[in-house]
Amino acid sequence: MAHPGGYGVASQSFSPQQLIEGARQARGAGDLGRAIELLQQCVEREPGQAVALNMLGLIWMEAGRPEAAVGPLRRAVTVDPAATPLRLNLADALLGINAPGEALEMIDAALQRDPYLLTALIRKAGVLERLGRREEALSTYRALLVVLPHSDGLPSSYDEALAHARQMVEADGSARLDRLKPALEVATSANSPRARAYLEQLCGLRRVYLPQPTGPHFPFLPAVEYFDEAQFPWFATLEAAVPVIREELLALWHEDAPGFDPYVQFDATAPVNQWRELNHSPRWSAFFLWRDGERQAENIRRCPKTAAVIEQLPLADVPGKAPTVMFSILGPHTHIPPHTGVTNTRAVVHLPLVVPDGCRFRVGGETRIWVEGQAWAFDDTIEHEAWNDSDKPRAILIVDAWNPYLGEDEKAVVRLAANEVRL
Repeated sequence: MAHPGGYGVASQSFSPQQLIEGARQARGAGDLGRAIELLQQCVEREPGQAVALNMLGLIWMEAGRPEAAVGPLRRAVTVDPAATPLRLNLADALLGINAPGEALEMIDAALQRDPYLLTALIRKAGVLERLGRREEALSTYRALLVVLPHSDGLPSSYDEALAHARQMVEADGSARLDRLKPALEVATSANSPRARAYLEQLCGLRRVYLPQPTGPHFPFLPAVEYFDEAQFPWFATLEAAVPVIREELLALWHEDAPGFDPYVQFDATAPVNQWRELNHSPRWSAFFLWRDGERQAENIRRCPKTAAVIEQLPLADVPGKAPTVMFSILGPHTHIPPHTGVTNTRAVVHLPLVVPDGCRFRVGGETRIWVEGQAWAFDDTIEHEAWNDSDKPRAILIVDAWNPYLGEDEKAVVRLAANEVRL
């Protein structure tokens, strides 16, 4: 059957729907002139045909004629004022003829119907920036990044807009922070990291991260991302033992010893969410010396010097729960996604042993670089993630310590609860 998109075929006898379909086919074939001709016939016969008017406006835009697109798109909005996409298309045409003020009115009308409409927020911020209304543009960019902090799972067309939004917000925040630097001078050296974090959050450069344990939460403990090293005087003992600990680890690698197992091991029936890529994967593996408070005798036999060092340390000791002590191996070009740990009664200690360039670790709002031989402790119930962007594996020793803000009587409560309550 002939269709109106075909060449040499009269279109006067076709219905509006057939004309629209013919225009769609002509457009797909790259014949914008024929598509425009068919759509103009359609709207002449049926002036209230919003679909045809919208398509006509879009094709004029594709042809580089925004001045021709404005008319049919205005008519489309008049016919169907509730259709948000029509308003956004008209806004694009208005921007094409350098009418940003009227374009902003169309975008705001769309946002009145849906304040979280991403495409409208992106357009609005851009128009405000074009109008020189920088503070309003920044406010909109910030709102956009709250709604959409990253573009995962979205079309690549969002990447450029979100990158620009982040660039604008970060540049503004950095400028504000520079102006606030004198405020840091009034903080003592002990408190300046907290003061800086406060100012970074005030300037929009830092999110607020709260503990989100997957298990027991001990109330009223400070939510500290990285603990003060002074709270762990035994770090000196641990760091002094780095040469022998690293030697035993490298021997395991050299022997290709058994015991390095994937750290993430969810059952096939479990929803794995962010762990899909690393589930049962050797890209993140662990060699346990203690696991949930239980000595792993065979593994300890292979690492007696490391075990002897660990046994000197005042680690968390909860029957059936802690400590866990392990070598953690992160393979090349591997990312551990954002996640949170089980309980804030512990502090997780990292002792970096083998750290190639390109490795980093984030807890909450602070990202650090591992330095071989330098330990740190953090609250793993605060969101954290890790990267190894190098071509070599990264290796650290991980041990469970008590949260330094717990008193001895509170530790006793944790031990007792672990005995009496099955968690």
